[in-house]
Amino acid sequence: MENFNKKIYFLNKIYYLLFKERFNKKISFDFPKNINRWDLIKRIIKEKKFNSYLEIGCDDDYSFSQIEVKKKIGVDPYSGGNYKGTSDEFFLRNSECFDCIFIDGLHEYDQVYKDIINSLKFLNEGGIILLHDCLPPSIHQQAVPRYKKTWNGDVWKAIVNIRTNADYDTVTCCIDHGISIIRKQKNIDRLNLNIDNFKNLKFKDFYYNYKKYMRLVDYKNIFNYLK
Repeated sequence: MENFNKKIYFLNKIYYLLFKERFNKKISFDFPKNINRWDLIKRIIKEKKFNSYLEIGCDDDYSFSQIEVKKKIGVDPYSGGNYKGTSDEFFLRNSECFDCIFIDGLHEYDQVYKDIINSLKFLNEGGIILLHDCLPPSIHQQAVPRYKKTWNGDVWKAIVNIRTNADYDTVTCCIDHGISIIRKQKNIDRLNLNIDNFKNLKFKDFYYNYKKYMRLVDYKNIFNYLK
């Protein structure tokens, strides 16, 4: 399987560099080493006194196992969580709303954006949506199709898209590969972009505009924003 992945990754890399984009510059994100995504989630739940939690994409339950609330559901088709199935299947059957939703599933634009829209439908008043892997440092770590073991995917494109919506306020916390936060409230810093298809954005666009696109907030200030 490992050799198979190496072959697939190699072919994906050739395809991406030939037909998608070439760009060599990298971003140096100085993420704090002692703060993980679950630290942020747990503190939000505690300070907001949230009672329900949904996680999309649990993998080995790194985050899911650490969250303590009255009601929590973890969705994953392969491992972890307590609901075996895709996020599309879950949302199709779901009738419950949640205070906090963490999206860490398939890191490809189409699916991420779909997960955001579906999550917004089932978010309680005053609730918060978080997304992992929103700050890729290089073209290689955001390329779709994937060709790197360490991979963020193009989650960032979905964040850029939602940042253009007047009804959702979004920031990105500079921890753990980038954690974006979406709330159902007036967008006080709306992006004004003339883009027909956000999927066609390039890493070059991200490199030169990521501070504006992602609306960065460091960890020490994120809870002032969330008040």
